Amino acid sequence: MNVSTFELEVTHETHYVYSAPVSLAHHLAHLQPLQDGTQTLLSHSLLIEPAPAQPVDSVDAFGNAQRHFSLAQPHGQLTVRSSSRVRLRPRHAGLVPGASPVCGDVAGRLRYVAGAHYEPVVEFVQPSPYVPRLSALRELGVGLFGPQQPVADAAVSLMQRIHSGFAYQSASTEVDTPLAQVLLQKRGVCQDFAHLMAGVLRLHGLPARYVSGYLLTHPPEGGAPMQGADASHAWVQVWCPGTPGVDADGWLDLDPTNNVVPGSGHVRVAVGRDFGDVTPLRGVIRGGGGHHSLSVGVSTRRVDTVEPAAGPASRPWERGLLERSE
Repeated sequence: MNVSTFELEVTHETHYVYSAPVSLAHHLAHLQPLQDGTQTLLSHSLLIEPAPAQPVDSVDAFGNAQRHFSLAQPHGQLTVRSSSRVRLRPRHAGLVPGASPVCGDVAGRLRYVAGAHYEPVVEFVQPSPYVPRLSALRELGVGLFGPQQPVADAAVSLMQRIHSGFAYQSASTEVDTPLAQVLLQKRGVCQDFAHLMAGVLRLHGLPARYVSGYLLTHPPEGGAPMQGADASHAWVQVWCPGTPGVDADGWLDLDPTNNVVPGSGHVRVAVGRDFGDVTPLRGVIRGGGGHHSLSVGVSTRRVDTVEPAAGPASRPWERGLLERSE
């Protein structure tokens, strides 16, 4: 069954317990979902305990909502609970990967030429802290990114190649596991696969963004269950402007963990160069002892079907992408 529009409630709770009191803390949160033509943010609240004095809301350089908060009172625990309600419509309906601009043209328009028009997306071609330029990454894209190959078509093939060549294994890597190690061990989690795919695309001169968000393991469109939990997730966007089925901003979402073009089961929270730009919660503390415990819980709940679809989705090129389950 396909559903064209529905609403989803997401609760994301992070809980720290410190071995000694923290006397001063500064934190940054990226927990508010994005809003655009296919995702409407209906409500969002952020509960912080103990309560900070004057949290500051702002928008970062990538257009993500963020909140800075500080705690000057001693505390042995910290809880941050984000509650959101979003309305989702199918994304990339009518996508035609073969009708996207070719790799040579996209990469060519982003090369530096004195006096030429500057494309802001060029920053997503450059290496980043979690996605260094590794020669081994190029091997993953061998034969896919010829100058006359449509970008979206090549990127979908790369997504399939990563999905089939790497095993999803929970807790097989840490947040700071080097990408080179993931390449060697051939296993990882969604963050690793997103970094792998971004790295390959960038080596071929194609802009790629890292996306953080949430995932419904049983997508509204139906089909095979997706890998992971109804929880935090990460995937990639590749820039292919003018492609049928892609919004005017030119960004096409691709999920290598599940070998799928996200439709209605992915909630986008933030975009950046890599995980470091969109970490849900990070900070610096004074005190806290030698160690602390961290627990994170995410729940997603379908709350309202707004508009039933007339029939099955028109995405014939996508058949078979979900046949393989880790």
